[in-house]
Amino acid sequence: MANAQSSTAARVFARVFRPFAKVEPEETFSVAMLTLTIFLIMMAYYFLKTAREPLVLLYGGAEVKSYASAAQATLLLLLLPLYNVLVKHVSRMRLLATVYLFFVSNLVIFTVLPASTIAVAFFVWVGIFNMMAVSQAWGFATDIYKPEQGKRLFAIIGVGGSSGAYAGSRIAKMAASLGPQKLMLAASATLVLVVLLFAWVNRNVAPEEKKADTHADGGIPEQHAAEGTFALFMRDKYLLLAGALSLLANWVNSNGEYILDRTLLASLGDAPMEQKMTFVGAFKGDYFSWVNLVGFVLQLFVVSRVLTKLGPRVALYFLPGVAFVGYTIMLTAPILSLIRIAKIAENSLDYSIEKTSFQALFLVASRIEKYVGKMTVETFLVRMGDVFSAGLVWVASMMSLSTPALAGINMTLIVLWILVVVAIGKEHRRRSEESEEQLALEPIRT
Repeated sequence: MANAQSSTAARVFARVFRPFAKVEPEETFSVAMLTLTIFLIMMAYYFLKTAREPLVLLYGGAEVKSYASAAQATLLLLLLPLYNVLVKHVSRMRLLATVYLFFVSNLVIFTVLPASTIAVAFFVWVGIFNMMAVSQAWGFATDIYKPEQGKRLFAIIGVGGSSGAYAGSRIAKMAASLGPQKLMLAASATLVLVVLLFAWVNRNVAPEEKKADTHADGGIPEQHAAEGTFALFMRDKYLLLAGALSLLANWVNSNGEYILDRTLLASLGDAPMEQKMTFVGAFKGDYFSWVNLVGFVLQLFVVSRVLTKLGPRVALYFLPGVAFVGYTIMLTAPILSLIRIAKIAENSLDYSIEKTSFQALFLVASRIEKYVGKMTVETFLVRMGDVFSAGLVWVASMMSLSTPALAGINMTLIVLWILVVVAIGKEHRRRSEESEEQLALEPIRT
């Protein structure tokens, strides 16, 4: 009876998902749980992101915010080797639980410290949390699904991220008056629930997928994990291209965020600090809400169709194309309302089509690339984009560069970005063809 009810529920879920992507009945529960997990991670992140903005901008400034972003790369140089050691010695589930619960313990400490004391440190911490938490979640998804499944299912899982980001930004906007510490507490409770959901999905992974792993619940083979992170990159063209793609995309985005922040602060005038904090918090909450609402719509109705009909190689051209148009607008009309619209368009595409397409690139990757390599790409190399952006901010402040000048620099970077998309597309095509050949040979080998 229980199995029949479970089968009926699976078919119902499959029909619910069908307008957005093809989901088989046996995939529905894992997809639903992973979608909920990504939803909660992104909701918690936007609680923290909304909390950090008034802290760093009002206790530091737009320039300090850029420099703090660069500091994340330095800390990641220390954290990634430790993460690599952890990968080597623990199973997949213990890896997830250890990292997420470590972040929870950090949040508890932040909530009891004065806001002025933690402003910059908290900003740096949130950036590291975002990169590591999201990368681990998607690494887990690429590990339990085959390439054909990922192309169909990642759009649904990505809906969890878009909707979680929108929900988190809306809730954070309404709760902005409660102060940053309350948002931190809400995020920490959410992350504990995330760990429980990961445990459920991990327990219910298909038996044949478990047997393929070295550890009982999907750990990483020790001989791969023992390899140094940067040694892995030096011999892996695919990871180098993925890293260059992430670096350039984040460099452009961080430059754009500086342009927006600088323009926003210039509009505040001489209002009292408390009024400024409320205004900036509300502005950022509204801005994040629009980004995530548009991203959610794209994720729900566009991403699956783009990935299945065009594939991730073509989808990766969408964001640089739209960003180029946006910075052309900033070059010719550098006013706050238009900059806000351009950044909403850029970030909503980034959080939907771009992010899902990028994750799909790793469906044809090895397990060491999915965990160690992917984590490095989505943490250190992304933050290196912040380092380069901080350097540009320093030059801009020394030379008093205008918004049009910064927009022009971004347009040049976008051209380089497109060239990297061309190169990684060729490598992805080669790997996809090899993967298809191996799958075609499997029945013959058996």
